[in-house]
Amino acid sequence: DGDLQTDGNRSGHLQNGELALANEGLRNEEIFRIIGAQLAEIGDQLDKEIQARVVNDLVQHFLNENLSREEITRCLSQAVEGLARAIPSDMEQEKALLVLAMVLTKKVANRVPSLLHRIFSTTVNYINQHLHAYIVRMVSERGP
Repeated sequence: DGDLQTDGNRSGHLQNGELALANEGLRNEEIFRIIGAQLAEIGDQLDKEIQARVVNDLVQHFLNENLSREEITRCLSQAVEGLARAIPSDMEQEKALLVLAMVLTKKVANRVPSLLHRIFSTTVNYINQHLHAYIVRMVSERGP
């Protein structure tokens, strides 16, 4: 009950009048899909701008097992902020940072799939530290 199906949809079994809660969940899912689609479109545009050297440098940092979680998050942060300097000023800075972090995560994981868990957890840590308030604000602006 309430679990995601393999196709990404919620289970259809509702018990004990949970319909209102389920409807709110569906509304939130729609909001997240809209935001995700917008971020993906921006990501596709920015993906072409990221040089292989930046990705290769990040891969080398992530392969270094001696780096602490904080150090590796700092490396990701520096890469994202360095790339963000080249973003047109008409794009919201926080949105650019979020999209760049996600695009870099994808590029590192595609380059070295064994780093998926480490880059993903580092990116989540980075987003939580630097962009949490922005994400909350973005979701609440789309809400009811």
